[in-house]
Amino acid sequence: MKALVTRLDSFGDVLLAGPAVRAVAARADHVTLLCGPRGAPAARLLPGVDDILVWDAPWVGFEPPDVDREETDRLVDAIDADTALILTSFHQSPLPTALLLRLAGVGRIAADSEDYPGSLLDLRHHRAPHAHEAEAALDLAEAAGFPRPDDGRLRVLPPPATSDLTGPEPYVVLHPGASVPARAWSPEHSAEAVRELTGAGHRVVVTGGPDERDLTAYAAGAHGLDLGGRTGARELAGVLAGAAAVVTGNTAPAHLAAAVGTPVVSLFAPVVPAERWRPYGVPYVLLGDQDAPCAGSRARTCPVPGHPCLNTVTATDVVTAVEKLLGEA
Repeated sequence: MKALVTRLDSFGDVLLAGPAVRAVAARADHVTLLCGPRGAPAARLLPGVDDILVWDAPWVGFEPPDVDREETDRLVDAIDADTALILTSFHQSPLPTALLLRLAGVGRIAADSEDYPGSLLDLRHHRAPHAHEAEAALDLAEAAGFPRPDDGRLRVLPPPATSDLTGPEPYVVLHPGASVPARAWSPEHSAEAVRELTGAGHRVVVTGGPDERDLTAYAAGAHGLDLGGRTGARELAGVLAGAAAVVTGNTAPAHLAAAVGTPVVSLFAPVVPAERWRPYGVPYVLLGDQDAPCAGSRARTCPVPGHPCLNTVTATDVVTAVEKLLGEA
């Protein structure tokens, strides 16, 4: 049986699909993961994936491409599967993807859908109202005939050793950036946290992408080790795997840390619900006002002056949370 799993949005979303991908891989002869360009680096880290199709869907993302008939035709021609699982977030519709899969000749298609699917779905599943994204994907897989084969935690392929980048353990990682501004702690708070963590006896490694070098340099200051722009996805997995704890917002490194088994201090802005997006399967401490006025708004830029849901969190709060996690470990 050839199976296709789709998760078309971001890096972290693809990581959260990993347990469901493993469930499909345990029963299928071949698993293709259809993902978007932002999710492709995560797709390459997932156990159970035999092949990857990358397509920038015009109904996904903050800057979606125009609809292109030739690109769509190429995707339809490239799909070769007997059965498919369409994984989406709780607020997304699977039906545009289902239409393309049906045109590609996929015989059986399953998805969570509140909208009437007509003949586009063979299994119209309803997710549990408060399910975590990883659990919702596993529930759909099980309903489609792919029961979970393991503990269902996030996992990635073994990352490389990164001590040449980080120096010796132990260390704590602080990742100050986020995919959208509403989910980010302020640079000033991040820099203060590096200073206070260092003062409490922790060696701090600061991570970030190539476009976050100014931020990571500012946060690291004279006290932290700045790795901004120096890690691809696999190397970042290795850095996070070696950490005693990771401090980050609701962004991809929180899920990558969980996938390598590292505890997380989660600076969580409630623009999306923590019950669906918190670090999954590892010890964590959630910081941030989950009842702030922005709760549930899915805002990309904080709609409340001063960003109080996160900026009321202090560096001392972060140090206390890190030490709580280290004490539990």
